Amino acid sequence: MAVIRPIRAAAPEPAELHARAMDNLHYIRLAMERAGSFTAVPGVGGVLMGGTAMAAAWIAASQSAASRWLTVWVSEAVIALLLGILFAARKSARAKMPLLSAPGRKFIAAFVPSMAAGALLTFVLYRDGAVAVLPGVWLLLYGASVVSGGAASVRIVPLMGACFMAAGTLALLGPRDWGNPLLAVGFGGLHILFGIIITVKYGG
Repeated sequence: MAVIRPIRAAAPEPAELHARAMDNLHYIRLAMERAGSFTAVPGVGGVLMGGTAMAAAWIAASQSAASRWLTVWVSEAVIALLLGILFAARKSARAKMPLLSAPGRKFIAAFVPSMAAGALLTFVLYRDGAVAVLPGVWLLLYGASVVSGGAASVRIVPLMGACFMAAGTLALLGPRDWGNPLLAVGFGGLHILFGIIITVKYGG
């Protein structure tokens, strides 16, 4: 009995469509993440940070010793940092995006250098008895951090940083007794104002 043989060899099996689709989706998701904005800047957390800064300004104003005044504000910086991280993580979780996504890492990489410079200058200026300069330095460098980090975030964030830098410039160029009130206006008032805006427009 004759055997029928195909003229052409059988075509190879096509690649698994599901696997290819998953690879494509993974690539698209990574590309969108890298191109996206860091939207986890906390609005509610900013309001709370502003409230603790107002309290710190009130407590610091009654301190006669420079070391106690500095202790109040350093304690406030630690509290504000913890609040910022906590509420940023909370906002990221609600958005179902990792806090340390590509935009988040860009924000942190841009934010940290000026803050580190501020920490070093705090030690040096306190050691050299130039405590009166610290409010302006803090506001200016914090504003620079926010402007730099804001390049990877929503538009309102760099504007907030610019306002902090303006307050820092005023503190450095104005009378020395403006320092503590301007810390209240900056770390207190500006955080509350922009925290409310971010909460309303950008989801908390």
